[in-house]
Amino acid sequence: MATRKAAKPAINDIWLVTREYDTLAGAGGVKDVSRQLAEALARSGRQVSVVMPRYGFMATTQAGFAPLDFSFDVSMPYVGVERREVVRISARQGLVTVYLVDALRFAEKRDIYTYTAEDEAADPLHRQGTGHGDYFAMNVLLQKAAIELMLALGRRPDVIHCQDGHTALLPAMVREKEGYRTFFGQTGLVVTIHNAGLGYHQEVGDLPFAEAITGLPSRVIRAHLLDGKFDPLLAAAPYAMLNTVSENYARELRETDDDALTGMLGHRLLARGVRLAGVTNGINPADFDPSHPKGLGLAAGFSPATGELAGKKICRQRLLAAVAGRKLTAVNQEGTLDPKRPGPLFTFVSRFTPQKGVDILISALQGLLPLEPNFQILLLGTGPKEIEVALIQLTRAPVGTGRVCVLRGYHPRLANQLYAAGDFFLIPSRYEPCGLTDFIAQLFGAVPIVHHVGGLVKVIHGETGLAYQEHSAPALMAAMRQAIKLFTGQPEKIAAMQKKSVERIEQTYTWDRVKEQYLNLYTEARAHRSPA
Repeated sequence: MATRKAAKPAINDIWLVTREYDTLAGAGGVKDVSRQLAEALARSGRQVSVVMPRYGFMATTQAGFAPLDFSFDVSMPYVGVERREVVRISARQGLVTVYLVDALRFAEKRDIYTYTAEDEAADPLHRQGTGHGDYFAMNVLLQKAAIELMLALGRRPDVIHCQDGHTALLPAMVREKEGYRTFFGQTGLVVTIHNAGLGYHQEVGDLPFAEAITGLPSRVIRAHLLDGKFDPLLAAAPYAMLNTVSENYARELRETDDDALTGMLGHRLLARGVRLAGVTNGINPADFDPSHPKGLGLAAGFSPATGELAGKKICRQRLLAAVAGRKLTAVNQEGTLDPKRPGPLFTFVSRFTPQKGVDILISALQGLLPLEPNFQILLLGTGPKEIEVALIQLTRAPVGTGRVCVLRGYHPRLANQLYAAGDFFLIPSRYEPCGLTDFIAQLFGAVPIVHHVGGLVKVIHGETGLAYQEHSAPALMAAMRQAIKLFTGQPEKIAAMQKKSVERIEQTYTWDRVKEQYLNLYTEARAHRSPA
């Protein structure tokens, strides 16, 4: 009897276009979604490819990449000037095929999005921490190169999944250019908005420049203006399915005044009748399993899921000893901590920005340190100079000496050590599209304390963490005081939260589960036809 072949999935050939990919280049949640979603889709038997830039800081040979035997020119005209830029492609085969776009514009970059101290030393106009002046051209080059790569390989994807505003113009490009529109006629297009906040849209105010370099018709450029600027996220709407990285963030953008933080993008989409889906990000628990400490850089193993936490105490002791001895060479340390001080250790790992609530956290600490003598806080990250200065002043104030320590910089293993050592993990974000640090903290047994907003509503107050409603220093102070009270008086309650958190992640938020929501969105996208 003949054996029937298994039916090929309706969505089989999937391409992701992104500026970030975990283990290669990353600055935020985009890197995690790009890699973890891609791998989850590939594990389900689908063919998955990723296209991203090859930045100057990337060691591609060591990462397993090899150059392909072809290159091509990409049209990148400025106003009144015909220009082309040479692109070469490197690739790495594996569970997911990753293609790197190698071009001079990317190779000269020392950071994904901003100028570095080295850039500023070479050119004072390139101030450290400010965005690249050619950000829009970088985005356009990546998108055009991705399209040309698919053409060169003869690949007609079932779906092209674009990550954030950096790649949101690709749907308009493939639907508006006649040759592309035919070639990609059966391809579904999806744009995931990771952050709709002001400064994240990748908008451009020079409309003639936008028209010239993108090759999009003037009617497209001028139909998608937000506050007078051409907005890629708005421009994606007629051609692609749009989603955000949590259901609640999608709701907030369309139904609340918090949309003012986006320039009212959500309300504009709503007025146009555009659906904005919400798919809450997942996580791969195995990537953050402290029972396997060596690969994570931890001093000892432990398991919040089973309540075996002796190793977590060792992780705390080792990290505090390293801080006290100023032995952390990967970062710049300000302040110190006392390994023998009783009480909980609060940790924070993120950018030092108002969006992440660091201004509120500083105010809360100024009020809380004199009131509660037996807690310490360790922070890891970087941010604007004025916020870093305020944090440093706190480490030197009499009330913060020996209790507040700031580690300026970032290193993934050190971040793991903070998650593992901390009793509580602070996420006081002004807004948060999804949040992955709450998941990571929970997997490491650090109880998250969150502002109940955006994707952070997945933290259930009293069950998987602590949540407060008002974005204010008094509200954060109250939540931290509640945490201190639990630590000293109800350790069994904390243990229950630790177990429940891991259980809920395993049941609901693994990428192998979340990918099914994206596959549904991909199916809708293939049926979606733009008015172009």
